Amino acid sequence: MEYHIKDPALADKGLLRIEWAGQHMGVLKRLAIEHEGAFKGTRIAACLHITTETANLAIALKKAGASVRLCASNPLSTQDDVAAALVKHFGIEVFAVRGEDRDTYYEHIKQCLEFKPHITMDDGADLTSYAHKYGLTGGILGGTEETTTGVIRLRAMARDGVLHYPVIAVNDSRTKFLFDNRYGTGQSTIDGILRATNILIAGKTFTVAGYGWVGRGIAMRARGMGARVIVTEVDPIRAIEAYYDGFSVMPMEEAIRISDIVVTATGDKHVIAENHLRVARDGIILANAGHFDVEIDKEALERLSVKVRRIRDSVDEYTLEDGRRVFLLAEGRLVNLGAAEGHPSEVMDMSFSNQFMAVKYILDNHENLEKKVYRLPDEIDVMIASLKLNVLGVKIDELTPEQKKYLSSWEEGT
Repeated sequence: MEYHIKDPALADKGLLRIEWAGQHMGVLKRLAIEHEGAFKGTRIAACLHITTETANLAIALKKAGASVRLCASNPLSTQDDVAAALVKHFGIEVFAVRGEDRDTYYEHIKQCLEFKPHITMDDGADLTSYAHKYGLTGGILGGTEETTTGVIRLRAMARDGVLHYPVIAVNDSRTKFLFDNRYGTGQSTIDGILRATNILIAGKTFTVAGYGWVGRGIAMRARGMGARVIVTEVDPIRAIEAYYDGFSVMPMEEAIRISDIVVTATGDKHVIAENHLRVARDGIILANAGHFDVEIDKEALERLSVKVRRIRDSVDEYTLEDGRRVFLLAEGRLVNLGAAEGHPSEVMDMSFSNQFMAVKYILDNHENLEKKVYRLPDEIDVMIASLKLNVLGVKIDELTPEQKKYLSSWEEGT
């Protein structure tokens, strides 16, 4: 088996970074110890961002007895030192290299599936959709999905009757989306913008496209750094929520005329389209926090430009016909991973604990699961939250028997 990264020095550097992240992932470590050997004989193919946090998940799965093969869920999110460390120090098969082209990306997905996995673990549903497209779903008991974008794709497959095995929507667990999507993406998106540009956020007009949990987090963090924040939305309820949260709300065509920075976080296509680019403010910075690089219409941007140059790492300057400049970060891909390191390990501790428990749930229940998308049971969500509080040293109250009886009664509240 040939792996793409074998540099010993790089691997040793990655090992230290994996260790550092692991210090902030106490719940996942406890689960790995509690379930040591429970996944023995299970093969897991995982298409995830190859980061220090993902490394700790792979290590935990291996400690529980699973054989793991990894590929990247984004061409720019692989941390090469982490990939090398997983191969050298943990014997985990990794097929990923930062900056891989489209053909290599899908070849790596194919190599993961040639492993004949029992479980697929996905971030964006590319691994799952590839397995279905090329008839590689035989022997797969079930899968897991990390992201909002992936869950949307998989629910569409289930609705159309083409999903061949059950999938756990890890993203739908409260201990995932309330923290990973909001606090993780909120902080790491700002981190990616700062690493790419080194600009001052304070005083800037900062537009967030989409007010889901990711958009909420980005808007919150941008305001916290002193930006004037605008939200664009298509959902009336979310738009009202953004308004009452204190943000300006307006259409993108108005917002892009006055914005210094625009970040897309919708999961949809061409949120920033040609008509928006034609009226964008000179010097505007565009970034994407959605899973795929489709939210900003890059083809239109290239078509409207007379000159393109790489002005900084992760910053491409597009000069338009009328002289206006548009700065695109991380090639329109996930800015928090393309220009930074992704989510902090402390928040990924809960997300990847859900992934770990989703594997156990599939192994325990696959014979009774239909070919559709499921949430993990609430008791697993609560268990992970309780473990996290324990790791953080936080104690909470418990209901007394009298209080439990009162809450379960239909009688008058006297």
